[in-house]
Amino acid sequence: MMNMIGDRQRTVAIDRFVVPVIVGAGIVSAFQVGKVPVVMTALQDDLGVGLASASWLLSAFALVGALAAAPLGLLVGRFGAKGMALSGLLMQAVGSAIGGVSPVFDIILASRVLEGIGFLLLIVAAPTLITAATRHGGREKAMALWATFMPVGICLVMLAAPVLGLTGWRGLWLGNAVLLAGYAVLLRGYMRAIPDADLRDDFDHRAIGDDLGWALRSGAPWILGGIFAAYTACYFAVFGFLPMLLSKGMQIGPELSGVLGAVIVLAGAAGNIVCGVMLARGYQAQRILMTAFAVMTVCSAGILIDGISVLVPFPAALIFSFVGGFIPVVVFDAAGRSAPRSALVAVTIGFAMQGNNIGLMVGPAIAGSMAEQFGWGSIGILIAGIACVAVLLGRSLLGRMR
Repeated sequence: MMNMIGDRQRTVAIDRFVVPVIVGAGIVSAFQVGKVPVVMTALQDDLGVGLASASWLLSAFALVGALAAAPLGLLVGRFGAKGMALSGLLMQAVGSAIGGVSPVFDIILASRVLEGIGFLLLIVAAPTLITAATRHGGREKAMALWATFMPVGICLVMLAAPVLGLTGWRGLWLGNAVLLAGYAVLLRGYMRAIPDADLRDDFDHRAIGDDLGWALRSGAPWILGGIFAAYTACYFAVFGFLPMLLSKGMQIGPELSGVLGAVIVLAGAAGNIVCGVMLARGYQAQRILMTAFAVMTVCSAGILIDGISVLVPFPAALIFSFVGGFIPVVVFDAAGRSAPRSALVAVTIGFAMQGNNIGLMVGPAIAGSMAEQFGWGSIGILIAGIACVAVLLGRSLLGRMR
């Protein structure tokens, strides 16, 4: 009897913490996105590569997501969300370890692709695990908590900048490998609280085909994917080089620029929350989108153009991140309102996430090439052009929705 009571108490404790542990898996996975900008300068010096080549270490991470987000998502029901989540963490660990010990840039680049696959596996599996873990209630709060994994993860890894003088960029890579592997062990233990019966395959192949057919024929998923791609390309065209830009523009060391960068990332999370309140109070999504892209374009000039006062780059970057946080919320809200039935919301969001990864892939790569050839100010022109296209896309869809 005492053993049964003890087992029940342990099960309750695991149930209480399983969602935060899953969110933690997303956070340590987001470290793999944020670690490249923190060490961009040191990595270039160590490997002897140009800015355009080094920027692909950030872009390659999104390559898999841009090409295979939807197909990998379908694997959840075939092989199980638990196994996919663990595989994702372990693949990221292996990729980070390979990158940390390799002296060859091409191998490091390939290791980033492996990390990207693992990242995507974890990210598509985690919401399924959270849904099953909250079968008795609290799903909305749990999903809201999950939505914070990216800004929190990127912020925390940027705060590691002061210790890079001791570990170097390779130490950061190897440290992440150990952390990811250890977290896989932790997650495996907590996932036992989720009954396998709640993760059974419920796929209807004909329904999947119908949903994909609607998405391919409808304009809404394509437009939302384009808007998300434009946002991510603009954001990471600046964020991918932000510690370097702050260090240069404000004449400060890389350690302080990393800390300031973390604060800027958190401003984006605050923007997510503020936009949600604005939409709930009836603000038009189209106007929010137009304002956000316009402000990001103006602020990019304050971050990128040479000769501006050293007091400008940080507040400009802070506002850039804050208003940029409005755009993903608008996209996800529009996905729910543009789909003709609830079953098609996931398909619409899937298209948006494809756009997100395409923007992450091409934004830093194009920006790095332009900065190398024409100077940092040319990135501002790139952002202005992308923003104009995104606003036109938003008007064509959001203007009809309200």
